[in-house]
Amino acid sequence: MKPDYSNLHYNKNLKEYAHTMRKEATKAEVCLWKFVLSKKQLKGYTFHRQRPVLHFIADFLCKPLKLVIEVDGSIHDDEEVAAKDFIKTNELVTKGYTVLRFTNDDVLLNLELVKNRIEEVVEQLSSSDTLRVPPPPPPEASGGG
Repeated sequence: MKPDYSNLHYNKNLKEYAHTMRKEATKAEVCLWKFVLSKKQLKGYTFHRQRPVLHFIADFLCKPLKLVIEVDGSIHDDEEVAAKDFIKTNELVTKGYTVLRFTNDDVLLNLELVKNRIEEVVEQLSSSDTLRVPPPPPPEASGGG
């Protein structure tokens, strides 16, 4: 039986824009993806890059946990951009998402600390009573005997 993700507020109108943003990922986003979030590296959970949610693009999204991870460059220091980030975070939280924000420098200079923080949150969310979808089982050893 497939999990019900209908409450994830996917915005198909932003699909092409999200695709473009995946191609134009920052160095920090690429590092976080490659070394932490891709290939079910975090407790078996799948993350998606540049996922349309509501009227935003989430840098990274784990559907079963409703976890959004944002990586902010120096442009996010600008007051107007920071205000938009605040609105984005609040709207996502209102819809039941957990939002983690890291700076590019956090990711590029302290990747292990970033990974540890994400793991803590994944652990908290996966052990929560509100979790609807358990992590996938670990892959079985191939071969046999």
